[in-house]
Amino acid sequence: MGISIGMVGLGQFGRGFVNLFKAHPMVDRIAFCDMEPDRIKKWADDPFMKHKFQAKDAYSTLDEICKSDLDALVIITQPQLHAPQCIQAMKSGKHVFSAVPIIYLPDGNEMLEWCDKMIATVKSTGQRYMLGETSYYVPEAMFLRRKQKEGAFGRFISAVDEYSHDYSGAHGCSLRKVQLSRDASQAGIASIKIMRQKYFSQGILYGPMHYPTHSMVGPVSIMNAHALKVSAIGTKPTGYDDYFEMSGGGFSNETAFFHMSNGAVFSAREYREVTGESGGNSIYGTCGTWRNGKWLWTKREYNTTVDQIPAHGVEEPTAAEMRDPLPRDVQKAFILAQDQSLTAEKVENMDFTPHGHGGSHPYLVHEFVSAVVENRMPTINAWEAARYMAMGIMAHESVLKDGELLKVPDWGDAPGQ
Repeated sequence: MGISIGMVGLGQFGRGFVNLFKAHPMVDRIAFCDMEPDRIKKWADDPFMKHKFQAKDAYSTLDEICKSDLDALVIITQPQLHAPQCIQAMKSGKHVFSAVPIIYLPDGNEMLEWCDKMIATVKSTGQRYMLGETSYYVPEAMFLRRKQKEGAFGRFISAVDEYSHDYSGAHGCSLRKVQLSRDASQAGIASIKIMRQKYFSQGILYGPMHYPTHSMVGPVSIMNAHALKVSAIGTKPTGYDDYFEMSGGGFSNETAFFHMSNGAVFSAREYREVTGESGGNSIYGTCGTWRNGKWLWTKREYNTTVDQIPAHGVEEPTAAEMRDPLPRDVQKAFILAQDQSLTAEKVENMDFTPHGHGGSHPYLVHEFVSAVVENRMPTINAWEAARYMAMGIMAHESVLKDGELLKVPDWGDAPGQ
């Protein structure tokens, strides 16, 4: 017997997950919740939903859907609402999948308080919480976590990761248009009013490190380590565009340098005023290194003599080779979700190619659903998510203090991890 799931937030990002959650073999029932009636109607009228959606499972508010008998909620709403909404859902007896980050506010101390509340709520309710960070399930992250478990890196030396996303959209997606789209909905209008009154009017400005998960998740999960200290610097907007003034940004680019619990160092870059878009990481170890899409390895031995060269090699794996396998029944269900014109017979022998942010969406969906069904802690749990959030918060705090070296708070490992 499967579980029932409610999709809360059917806007720009949320709609990319609806078909996958509906299609998953362990989901028996799906519900929809949004303040915009047209968004709900779109999915309610979709023939693909008919055998898992019932007319009674349409809701216009979080309060309403929290009173339902659904097992779990997928919350993909305004980022400044994530933490309070997730906590409300868990207190109502629902497991929660949340869009990133835990919360996005100008006040770092307030965000740390929400991290405390999130972990306390998971402890007190026993509900499962998972952060939907796409970078966790890009192919190289999966491949490198396997290498770490094998001990193939040897001792970690350093890591570099970045999320460079030009606000103008000159070389890709326009963050300005994303912001305007968010602000245009009923929820967006209400949220931006609160942000301007509570924070911007008081001169509390933030930078891109307050949205840190894209650059943090790779090295942290691959090295299986957490940050101890951080020093960071930032650059202020040039003034060529009003995007940062509109969004309350005091800094357009921030670079952080972390001291990690495993003795390695990690440089993270969150850039918003930069030509082009880029992401990805480099991880350096004594026996293995990932750089420029290549895996370099060396089998070192003790007491190597001057005329000996240790065994070594270079690999350049494909995305398909790097990904972890998904169960075949899940793959087939997702193939049909991507192309509903296919027949079950045709799907039987088709290869599955995952889509959505580097192919991460199907993995996020499967991990959350299976964690709920199996009653286990999901990979990107509240403790892991809080570590990413605290790293960004303290990095920005260091920027405000002209690069001062600051301690990064930590809540420890998740129970059973």
